[in-house]
Amino acid sequence: MLNFLSWSGRRRSRAFTLIELLVVIAIIAILIGLLLPAVQKVREAAARISCSNNLKQIGIACHAWHDANGSLPPSYYVGPGIGWNDENNIGPNWAILILPYIEQQNLFQQVQGSVQNYQSWVKGTGGGNDQGWRNIRGQTVKTYVCPSEAFASNPGNRGIGNWARGNYAANQGPGDPGATANGGGGGNYNGWGNSGGVLTINKSITLGALSNLDGSSATPMVGHVRAGRNAGDMRGTWAFGMPGCSTLANHAVGDAYGPNDTGCCSDDLAACTDEPQVAMGCWAGGWGQGEMRAAHPGQVIATMGDASVRMYRSGIDQRTWYWINSSNDWQTVQNQ
Repeated sequence: MLNFLSWSGRRRSRAFTLIELLVVIAIIAILIGLLLPAVQKVREAAARISCSNNLKQIGIACHAWHDANGSLPPSYYVGPGIGWNDENNIGPNWAILILPYIEQQNLFQQVQGSVQNYQSWVKGTGGGNDQGWRNIRGQTVKTYVCPSEAFASNPGNRGIGNWARGNYAANQGPGDPGATANGGGGGNYNGWGNSGGVLTINKSITLGALSNLDGSSATPMVGHVRAGRNAGDMRGTWAFGMPGCSTLANHAVGDAYGPNDTGCCSDDLAACTDEPQVAMGCWAGGWGQGEMRAAHPGQVIATMGDASVRMYRSGIDQRTWYWINSSNDWQTVQNQ
């Protein structure tokens, strides 16, 4: 009898009802919904810091190349009789030249002879149109990839196979790259002043000269670009010297209105895809125009001539953007 009373007096635990369970699930879903934007913001902040560190390393590497060679590295080499937009015969670009200075000496050594041959050809001291430097085009270089870039792992494919993506491009000046080649001062567009660059075809400016113009701390040297979203779109291919790929050109004139602009046809690259709805407008008729773009919301990042890193907001006035990116217009613009 005692055992029966003892057993019957125990209280049995009650399971959740269906309604209670649904309420708990709803509360958890709401909490996750509130937490997710915060997590995404933290993740993007970390990616932005990593991207800035990449650009800082690139800036320091460009300075190291300057110390060894007497000027900043060229945006890319173009041999005698070769047009600056001849994609089949242009030479190695700045990103290949500075590989030894970003702890990629082993990669550089694979094509060092080819690079030296092309350099000698440009300087008129021998060599020739050696295209062996392209053999490392498919190698991903971590320092050249922005962590926020969603399409970094999708290679571009043009001509001789896959080209690995990157997200940083040499500032050849806000106007035409041909006008700044071999140390040229650039054209005067819209009466806004000269359009000199920082890293330019065959011969770049010295840091001393840049300091005596608009200033090394005021002029972007290497800026952000985005990767093409399909194989035919070569934007953001680190070893390919064309505008929009690893160089910036005509990026504050015509229909290139400023960083992350949302106009159609803004970049000019052969076989690219026009996607202004995601700030990737492009005209596929040929090479010639590449604007600064980034996956970072509302801004782009650049390393300046003094290797400092600066962020610029999307939507900057086109003329102001021109002045920012020209090295010799005598207009110094701050806090943009």
